[in-house]
Amino acid sequence: MSRALFLDRDGTLIVDKVYLADPAGVELIPSTTAALRRARALGYKLFLFTNQSGIGRGYHSLEDTQRVNARMEELIGLGSPLFEAVCIAPEAPDQPAVYRKPSPRFILEMRARHGLDPAQCWMVGDSAADIGAGLAANINVAAVRTGKIDPFTLPEVAANRVPVFADFSAFVATL
Repeated sequence: MSRALFLDRDGTLIVDKVYLADPAGVELIPSTTAALRRARALGYKLFLFTNQSGIGRGYHSLEDTQRVNARMEELIGLGSPLFEAVCIAPEAPDQPAVYRKPSPRFILEMRARHGLDPAQCWMVGDSAADIGAGLAANINVAAVRTGKIDPFTLPEVAANRVPVFADFSAFVATL
């Protein structure tokens, strides 16, 4: 069975700019490229799992989000496609959730489709929703401090003894 990293986008791989719809606004968090390179070298499959409520709220389109993702991959510079699969959850918080984190649906589907070992999978993100998705999918969870919220303030972190890292690179260094 394979191992994988399920990665949040905003606040984990790129600087969180609320409702980012313009590819020109993409800014990588320092050391993202090196961390992704190392994760792949260690044999981890990479999956992008991002809530994009701006789509459901009508602030921007799915195509805008796809262009932002393409720009992110271009800046990362590790070839395309970088991710085995990408889940863009377009639902706004007041809409019925299908893939919107903390729903574990995307993780569970990818585990089944790619033969992933839950004990060797991680959800890495900066929010309660990211942590909740990983916990609900029964995989490992790690929080990073590069988002807008300090994960140490999240009850989910303390209640579940979720490890917190300065950034994604610091997490990957422990793999």
